[in-house]
Amino acid sequence: MDKVFKALADTGRRALLDQLFESNGRTLGELCAHMNMTRQAVTQHLAVLEAANLITTQWRGREKLHYLNPVPIHEIQERWIRKYEQPRLDALLDPRRRMEEKNDE
Repeated sequence: MDKVFKALADTGRRALLDQLFESNGRTLGELCAHMNMTRQAVTQHLAVLEAANLITTQWRGREKLHYLNPVPIHEIQERWIRKYEQPRLDALLDPRRRMEEKNDE
């Protein structure tokens, strides 16, 4: 999970993930077209994302396609966000339930 947090810490890598979220299966050239960095820098960022298992790649002929892998992000949500979010959501629902019960009487 440390690799995932390290990968997500960089704004450039998050921008690459956002691009793949918008349109999965992009080539390096397509990803570079939207980035304000060299092709080599994008390649290095993609290597970090791949090492963190945030993206997967597939060869189609001579093209290497990059795909978003949402599983590690989901694992972070399950481990770190959900348990902190649930009490707050319960607190918001409790007054609503009381109001609905009051209106039913």
